Amino acid sequence: MFSVPRIAYGLFGFGASSLLQTARQADLLLEGSTGVQDFDFICYEVIDDGRIAVITLDRPKQRNAQNRGMLVELGSAFERAEEDDDVRVVILRGEGTSFSAGHDLGSSDDVRGRSPGPGQHPTYQCNGGSLGGVEARHRQEWHYFYQNTKRWRNLRKITIAEVQGTVLSAGLMLAWCCDLIVAAQDAVFADVVGTRLGMCGLEYFGHPWEFGPRKAKELLLTGDSVGADEAHALGMVSKVFPNDELSHSSVEFARRIAKLPSITALMIKESVNQTVDAMGFATALDACFSLHQLNHAHWAQLTGDPLGIGTVEYGLEDWRLAPEILPAAKSRP
Repeated sequence: MFSVPRIAYGLFGFGASSLLQTARQADLLLEGSTGVQDFDFICYEVIDDGRIAVITLDRPKQRNAQNRGMLVELGSAFERAEEDDDVRVVILRGEGTSFSAGHDLGSSDDVRGRSPGPGQHPTYQCNGGSLGGVEARHRQEWHYFYQNTKRWRNLRKITIAEVQGTVLSAGLMLAWCCDLIVAAQDAVFADVVGTRLGMCGLEYFGHPWEFGPRKAKELLLTGDSVGADEAHALGMVSKVFPNDELSHSSVEFARRIAKLPSITALMIKESVNQTVDAMGFATALDACFSLHQLNHAHWAQLTGDPLGIGTVEYGLEDWRLAPEILPAAKSRP
């Protein structure tokens, strides 16, 4: 359905520093990284004598839009880091100028992976994929968009999202499931699924907890964005670095945390996560996932599109034109 930039949940119009990729490569060489090249859509490596694992989303031409192969590989990479007792901290980053432009619903990789035939990803024939109706989409999204994000949020390691450029829609989910977020100065955060697809938000609905309730409503109802500094002021982002210093500074930040005894770091993480869950976070996520599926079912019935998304005929922006995403400026209507 989407071509590049047909990246559903990731319809963008931002630029980013061209220095970032070169700086990252140089930093990893200096840190003595050990690469593991058995993935197609991500890269996994360990640095600092194995104490820090670095997972890189590696579809820069698609602005790291998340196809099924990437999500399955990402799950395997997180499990690899979790199983490795030497790893203390995991850094999740994106190759190129964007961290992630969201879910991919139309690149050649995505079409091939979804379509019946020899190139179909095997996960489309399990976990509800072989079923029909609303059940197929519900079970597929529960496994590959929702439950995996919850699983990564509770990983037995400290995780840091290192983000730059566009962090759009499902890209937010990947950042939010990490314990900490460090951002390049040019990072922008937005969820355009409401204004472009007629959806009520993401499968992992962290918006009120990350932005605050009223700001979440504003951003979802308008499709506007917040920048790195405002995200830092909201408490969503921990650090903001110049683009050409992002990779090095992220590793330095991870090193500080890696010095802690692993039990101390884990119990700090668990104390915070369990407190937030006791405040209703986990229950709210479950409820909002059900609302998300109801929203899909509405559009599927109304438009006949099996993807279950709205169209311009119902007053939505035309995502094909990739309209500009504006900052949520306090003085602009």
